[in-house]
Amino acid sequence: MNRPENPIADIAFCVSFFTRLPIVEFDARDRKLGDAIWAAPLAGLLVAIIAAFVLTVASVFGVPRWPAAALALAATMLATGCLHEDGLADVADGFGGGKTVERKLEIMHDSRLGTYGATALMMSVLIRWSALAAIGPSVDLLCALIAAHVGSRAVFAQLLRSTPLATQSGLAATVGPVSQDTARLALGLGAIGLLFLGIWGAIGAAVVTAVVVIAFRSLCLRQIGGLNGDTLGAAQQLAEITILITASAIFF
Repeated sequence: MNRPENPIADIAFCVSFFTRLPIVEFDARDRKLGDAIWAAPLAGLLVAIIAAFVLTVASVFGVPRWPAAALALAATMLATGCLHEDGLADVADGFGGGKTVERKLEIMHDSRLGTYGATALMMSVLIRWSALAAIGPSVDLLCALIAAHVGSRAVFAQLLRSTPLATQSGLAATVGPVSQDTARLALGLGAIGLLFLGIWGAIGAAVVTAVVVIAFRSLCLRQIGGLNGDTLGAAQQLAEITILITASAIFF
């Protein structure tokens, strides 16, 4: 497997793209996101560390675990600018409200939030919050956060490599081709993240997440003929939810 040409620049690229965190600028004129997307799990690691810091501060001040979990979840959403939550909401509105492929894509492009999207957002926040709150000690919470945020972002590269685009315009169309080595490296980093759940927890989370993501990929092919930026965000949310539920079952 070929190594990335400029791993530091790739990491900076993904952090700047997938989060709102201020970083030092690197010259990425000759790089596309498709080249750098192997580092998306590392951007997820930073998001997990931010959430863990918030949980630690909350614990120091004696905040109970239920509101502390809500604060940690809010921190992850602030760190990413709700990028993936926006994709989930758009997909729910488009798939739920459109009758034709063209209409589904039109709804997904619309910035307004509909009933399907609001419900999907509410359920995503509720499930992730309750899963985090169900996990006991802070060390277990840190492991769950790392597994969820690293593992869920490992799916981007393989989805882009294996699935056609639904449209030749929009965010996903600007990513560029994703090589097999890039996809393998992303999946490898995701696997390392899942190991924070223990070997058997990692295997279980990987299997269940793979089933969920493959099923969602099939749904995207049926609904709009492929992927776009919104469906990638929705895939991340589904993977994060799946891993957090698995972690809550392990650490409860």
